Amino acid sequence: MPEQERPSDSTSAKAGAEEPDDWDKRIFSTGCSVENTQMNDCFFAKRDWRLCKKESSASPSSSASNGSPHKISNLANGLSDEPIVLDEGDARQVDWARSFHGLSAEPFSKEAADILLQPLAPEDIEIKPDGIIYLPEIKYRRILNKAFGPGGWGMAPRGETIVTGKSVTREYALVAHGRLVSIARGEQDYFSPEGISTAAEGCKSNALMRCCKDLGVASELWDPRFIRKFMAANAREVFVEHVPTKKRRKLWVRKGEDVKYPYKETKG
Repeated sequence: MPEQERPSDSTSAKAGAEEPDDWDKRIFSTGCSVENTQMNDCFFAKRDWRLCKKESSASPSSSASNGSPHKISNLANGLSDEPIVLDEGDARQVDWARSFHGLSAEPFSKEAADILLQPLAPEDIEIKPDGIIYLPEIKYRRILNKAFGPGGWGMAPRGETIVTGKSVTREYALVAHGRLVSIARGEQDYFSPEGISTAAEGCKSNALMRCCKDLGVASELWDPRFIRKFMAANAREVFVEHVPTKKRRKLWVRKGEDVKYPYKETKG
């Protein structure tokens, strides 16, 4: 080509430097590159995802669309995971998203009832720093597995996941031995968009805990007299100091256990 039309070496180097890398190409392919840039700019300016709610809930820019077949939905409107609608005319299947099949049809066996209603062992109960007592969700699952057998129960979603600016919620049905047992809505907070999937799992566990109340599992935890008696026998309230900030407060710990970092026990 003529000398005057040949690009200089410096021009070629500049063009190569401006070529999008693989990461940028993936971002552009979503059709949300503008929103991604706005979200990143907000975080670097404020250093807190919770202060970027407007940017995190922004809809994809129509001008950024490049014909990609994948539609990125606004998480504030849900995760687009609405349960599949089944044909209830087929006797082989039940649409647990709508059906109340088997609810209160008959009691479960005495063996299952004894397991579900068994009093909690004090060592299984945990204490939060604010004095709230609870049973870890894995122990609810162990009780259900022991009563109904692994595979003999399950959690069926009754609607799609709803994601707000700071929490995830979804309604679930507890089904055991082919019968609806209970319905409850679970919820779980999150602090950044990356935590939404973990919050969705926590939401399911929260719904499971609430459904188990109808089976009498861990019912003591909602009994004020039991709570007062348990706390008097197993917990103590102490003054602590937050090591990094030196701020003092009171919190609850189990008797015989030490205060954990970042706190240290101190005198009031």
